[in-house]
Amino acid sequence: MVNYDVGDTVYCVDDSISPDKIQEISQDMPNWVSRDKKYIVRGFNDNNDIVVGVLLEEVKNPLKYFKLVNRMQEPAFATWRFKKSVSDVEEESEQLVKELLLTI
Repeated sequence: MVNYDVGDTVYCVDDSISPDKIQEISQDMPNWVSRDKKYIVRGFNDNNDIVVGVLLEEVKNPLKYFKLVNRMQEPAFATWRFKKSVSDVEEESEQLVKELLLTI
């Protein structure tokens, strides 16, 4: 289950790559994420309901053919690698309160 939407700010909680997957991942996704860095969600790949992957504004990779879903698409990151930024949620709430107070 994904707890964030397109346009949300998320931060990377896991940028690790299994040693046996490093070569494959570096070929498929030359641009990778960094732990504790913030990103903006630009979309999702549902992969025919097999697994959802997240696409980020700040990280783009070349299209690749995926036999499992029978199409070309940008490789996406596992959604579990990211969490919605709690500080951003708090900032959004504070901004809404300020805007409401200005209308009084």
